[in-house]
Parts: sequence; C-alpha cells; structure tokens
Amino acid sequence: MVGRYGALAHGPQDGPQDGPEATPGICDPFWGIWPVVPERFDTVTAHRVTKVYGATRALAGVTVTFRAAQVATVEGGNGAGKSTLLSVLATLARPTSGTVTYGDLELPDDRVAIRTSVGLVGHEAMVYPDLTARESLRFMAVLHDLADPHGRADSALAAAALDDIADRPARTLSRGQLQRLALARAQLHDPSLLLFDEPTTGLDAASTTRVERSIAEARSRGRIVVVVTHDLAFAARVADVRITLERGRVKATVPNHPG
Repeated sequence: MVGRYGALAHGPQDGPQDGPEATPGICDPFWGIWPVVPERFDTVTAHRVTKVYGATRALAGVTVTFRAAQVATVEGGNGAGKSTLLSVLATLARPTSGTVTYGDLELPDDRVAIRTSVGLVGHEAMVYPDLTARESLRFMAVLHDLADPHGRADSALAAAALDDIADRPARTLSRGQLQRLALARAQLHDPSLLLFDEPTTGLDAASTTRVERSIAEARSRGRIVVVVTHDLAFAARVADVRITLERGRVKATVPNHPG
C-alpha cells in the first residue's frame, strides 16, 4: 500500500521512496520478518536538515530537538515544510543534507532499529481496506514480531473501544473509527517516537477529544510526540512546545502550557 508516506512501512516497497539507494523494509516478505526489539531513545534531533524535490526546497536547514514525555506541535501555512519534516522523522524521506539522530542512533546505519521504534498516524489509516480491524492489528503484530499477536490485537481493540466493530472490514468504518484504528495500529509495538499528521482533520468533537486523550497518554508513557496541525486551538490544548515553520525554516519555538 503506497500513499502520501510511501509504503505501508511493511512491504517490498518499504524504505526511502525518493532515491536510488532504497533498501529492503524491516518486514520485506522477500527477506523474511526481522525480529523486532524496539530501541528506546529520549530525544530526536534534526540538525541542519534540508530536503529538496527538484527545484523545490521543502526544508532549508531545520534544526530542532524533540524530547521524551513532551508533545511538540509543528505549525505553519501550506508549503511550510511540515509534512516533509514529519516524513523525514519517520525515515520515509531521506534528507538531501543534514542529519537526524534518535538518541545514539543515526541513519542510515541504524535504520532498522529506528523504524521499529516509530509509530505514524497519518491522514489515512494505513490499513488494508478488506481486512477487518482485528485482522489488521493481528497482521501488524505479526509483522512487528510481537508475542501473542492475537492477544495483543484484542487488547488494543478494547483500549480503542473498537470491540463492537472489530470484525468489520476497514472500508466500512467511519472516519472516526478509522482514526481510532490508526491510533491502535501506530502504538501497537510501543514506539519511542509517535508522529501525527493533521490527526483531527474531518473528525467530530468526540473523536477529536479521543485523539487528545491518546496524545496525553502517549506523553504520560514517556513517548516523544510530534504533531503536525493547522488547528491552532487543538495545538494550544495538547502542546508542551509549539514550533512554527515558514518556507522550510524554523520561524519560532515557544513553550506552551496546555490546560
């Protein structure tokens, strides 16, 4: 499944999508499923990161550090570089120049360890439409080589209040239900870094509140949480630090005190 973020991060097309040196994914079926032992790290630092697509410079020397038990929102207008930065942090886009370090880990040498420690919630749920919610989470648990994949999936379904629709195909679920499934999928393997791209788009008030609770829980569990959003009110409620990008550069970094 290929979309805005490249492959679903678990298939033969996995790895960087924009260069000739793409490598097999961590769960490439042609190479077998690699054992997953998530690496724990407390910081993620982008240092002078530039990303160029043809004649377009999406990022221009971004330097920023994200910390454990902290929610950072990344804000800015269209074309500011927000989603590009998120893709770089997720290892789905390779910087043209600059580095990104994950604690003591660095790309490209530690790509497998890093990718097994990242969870991504994007615009799409990133699940196969004909699989049920239960099947999707069991599938992800197997790909991540988690112990007791059936039990792990069932626990995640219960935590996300998806028990009553667990055996419905994903294509039949509402936007809010898909977002709950996406949240469960992204956190199934207990990642150190949890990334959100516009998580409230198209959601009603109740679903938005559920996303806020999930973000707060991730913070309380010591995860590094990065949220790209256009919703300034939402950012004010969830962020510990608010980062504004403009034309691919960091314009401002300010502390925030959510209520």
